[in-house]
Amino acid sequence: MKATAKDLRFHSRELLDTVGRGEEVIITFRGKPCAKLVPYQHAGNAKEDKLFGMWKENDEIENVEEYVRNIRKRRF
Repeated sequence: MKATAKDLRFHSRELLDTVGRGEEVIITFRGKPCAKLVPYQHAGNAKEDKLFGMWKENDEIENVEEYVRNIRKRRF
């Protein structure tokens, strides 16, 4: 389904109902697509995530917080 930015502003509840039914809504601004509303999918339990606790078994790094902080320093 397509909707304009004006529709999003004045009819947001109806658009959210549409997304709640599982449809995707493409929002257009001045005739060009600029956003997409899609149904939210729950990520599930964090323990089910494959990366959860990846530092727990890492023997090479003693202080994870300091290690990550040092990596982030280089970005700026």
